[in-house]
Amino acid sequence: MAASDWRATRNRQALLRLERALPPIFPAAVLQHALSRPLVPPTPRLAVESFWRSHVLRADRLARALAARSGAPEGWTWRPGAETGGGGAAGFRAPPSPYREAAHLLGRGRCCVCGQPVYRFGWHVDLWGTGIPNRNAGWHSACVAAWKLWLAPSDQIPALKRRQGHRCAVSGKRLLRTAEIDHRVPLYRVWREHRDAPWPSLLAFWGAPNLQVVNRAVHAAKCRDEAGERARLRRASDPDAAADG
Repeated sequence: MAASDWRATRNRQALLRLERALPPIFPAAVLQHALSRPLVPPTPRLAVESFWRSHVLRADRLARALAARSGAPEGWTWRPGAETGGGGAAGFRAPPSPYREAAHLLGRGRCCVCGQPVYRFGWHVDLWGTGIPNRNAGWHSACVAAWKLWLAPSDQIPALKRRQGHRCAVSGKRLLRTAEIDHRVPLYRVWREHRDAPWPSLLAFWGAPNLQVVNRAVHAAKCRDEAGERARLRRASDPDAAADG
């Protein structure tokens, strides 16, 4: 069987499964996206996940807006790595996530990223009017996509390149194949300079507002300057070690 014949057969079967499983109310944009895929998602849940994977920058905006609606738990303070029991500089790579910490877990039916209720198919709005969260879910599908962006932004280079018109954010030159993701404000500086900012606004340092695509040579020069800055900060904070060195 040719690949095109296999795909056509597979999509017919997937479409039948999807139509049988679709509720009377379903996000129109998600359905339109699902039907346009080379491989049609066979279930509503997979259709929702596919939608947010393809619209990761929109998912980032939504996740941060939902977090702003929840706000930080009372008494919470940012401690890097607290949700995993870690700490120190290793925790700076992941954004602060109070609702993933043991002391502030909200339980099933609430998103562990933004703290808002999770409804059918991982959706963030109760389109079905039941008022009952999905007790089998602990993440919004949009927040899953946003979390992956925050932890591994290099996986989303194509989307970020399109946003920049395929131009280097620093030099303005055409982006090359070897272009890399960079945080405008380095994450190590977020802790030093912005640790007291409200939690929802902190997420922007890991999200799209702080991400840029730059050519490798530009990125290497920026990393060199940042390494020099960190070295100066270490010497300033520990003059005895600097003297010994």
